[in-house]
Amino acid sequence: MSLDIYSAIPLHVQLKEILIKEIKCRNYTDKLPSERDLMERFNISRTTVREALSALVNARVVEKIHGRGTFITSHPINEWLGNLSSITEIIESMGMEPGIRLLFQGIQSNPEIGKILGVKEYYAIERLRFANDDPIAIERNYYPLSIGQKLKEYDLNKVALYTVLESIGVLHEAEQLITCTIPNAEEAKLLGLVENTRDTSVLKAETEGNTVEYYRAIYRGDKYAFQIRLFRNK
Repeated sequence: MSLDIYSAIPLHVQLKEILIKEIKCRNYTDKLPSERDLMERFNISRTTVREALSALVNARVVEKIHGRGTFITSHPINEWLGNLSSITEIIESMGMEPGIRLLFQGIQSNPEIGKILGVKEYYAIERLRFANDDPIAIERNYYPLSIGQKLKEYDLNKVALYTVLESIGVLHEAEQLITCTIPNAEEAKLLGLVENTRDTSVLKAETEGNTVEYYRAIYRGDKYAFQIRLFRNK
């Protein structure tokens, strides 16, 4: 990859995008090349390199450690609020490899969840989600039995549930509540967190989709980030 000196896009922006692509392709596993190496590779000034690296730091893609260099962060997964997307779709859009481990599926009964779905018994699915083999979330999906029977036909270690739900004509919109919580011992272990430390806080999301789905999930705060695009009305 090279910079286009004739492009209207500033050189530091071009460099930033090149480095992001190379990070996603795992050209660098831990640390970026030095400023001097980047200057020589692209034949650009130190100012241009520093502007590009500053933009990457602001985007939380890298962090600079004084005297040691510029290091790649843990690649937080970004989800735009307002889009009803599966974790699989989000991870793939970030250029990373999604993974799934099915923890449980079957019929359950809980008054709280049953009231939300308007049923006594429901079909429950619990899965551990990965991005490039790193555990990032525990998803729990609950459905009326009529939908659950259809989901039983699929390998839930592989499929994106929202893709399946779209194919059977349900789940067009939903409301989601995002809060912060502390995982229990089992959840902390699955997510690779140290229990009862200040680093164990996770993001908790709850979604209701027209009584056809109730969704609970917890996300590692250091691996997953929610973003929202704001507009000011004139």
